[in-house]
Amino acid sequence: MTAMPFALLVPGPTASGKSALALMLAARFGGVVINADSMQVYRELRVITARPTVEEEAMQPHRLYGVRPSAEAASVAWWREAALAEMAAARAAGKLPILCGGTGLYFRALTQGLVEIPPIPEEARAEARGLLAELGPERLHARLAEVDPESAAKLRPSDSQRLARAWEVWRGTGKGMAAWNASGEGTGPAPWHFRALHLDPPRDQLREAIRRRWAAMLAAGAVEEVRALLELGLDPALPAMRAHGVPEIGAYLAGRITLERAGEKACLAIGQYTKRQATWFRHQPLVDPTRLHTIHARIAGEAQFSESERERIFAFVCEGVDGR
Repeated sequence: MTAMPFALLVPGPTASGKSALALMLAARFGGVVINADSMQVYRELRVITARPTVEEEAMQPHRLYGVRPSAEAASVAWWREAALAEMAAARAAGKLPILCGGTGLYFRALTQGLVEIPPIPEEARAEARGLLAELGPERLHARLAEVDPESAAKLRPSDSQRLARAWEVWRGTGKGMAAWNASGEGTGPAPWHFRALHLDPPRDQLREAIRRRWAAMLAAGAVEEVRALLELGLDPALPAMRAHGVPEIGAYLAGRITLERAGEKACLAIGQYTKRQATWFRHQPLVDPTRLHTIHARIAGEAQFSESERERIFAFVCEGVDGR
């Protein structure tokens, strides 16, 4: 019987240092870093999403970063198919696939499978977008609770993207998202052996890292990047238009708030998001506990590790490489 191929997962909240860790591991094990972040797939959003820099991408192979135009929403199903193709290509080249990101649904689509929902008619999509624009997310959540209470109960009233998706699925298929997820219809887990290095740093470390990252983004041209994005005239309901920092800098460019206030609002929103990410990864295990190693510190680069810590991480990955 042929052993399943091995891939390494590096999940964790925004600003926890996943990219630095993945880059170090790619250098050590001859790996390919594959993006598992739903915002870093968009071409126009390098700075505001803190994608790896051009210099970092040149150090080791990086895949699925900046590969989609912001005008096209990227789905979990699209990402899963693209990620599996990149994983297979890495394996064929004798390299270790290292999936790095903060989008839990992406990781879960690999390790647990993905429910396959039939194509949604454009009329249902248009209705969902129209209701979101007319009512706003909280009132749309209340409307969804009337027709699909099970799905509404699983969504935050402020989560406009998933609320619109839940509405279009209910309208387009006659069955709610929660019912589809419980149906068991779809793909199974990817035929790979996974291990996960989960970053779960303290909240104070993340808050400080978010503030430093915001300052670095501004210095690297975040305002100019958002201005260029807004000039495309895209549908405000698109995921890229709601990337952290885009609405806040957009408000600054429109003269509604100061740049300082935009930074305060963005850092607060990112901090709240990292809290939800951390909770999700703690309570939605992607792999068996015996194949999980949690790092309770923010990673800033290889120099941060003591020799013993680095060796523990390397030994954990080696066990997967060796098929254990």
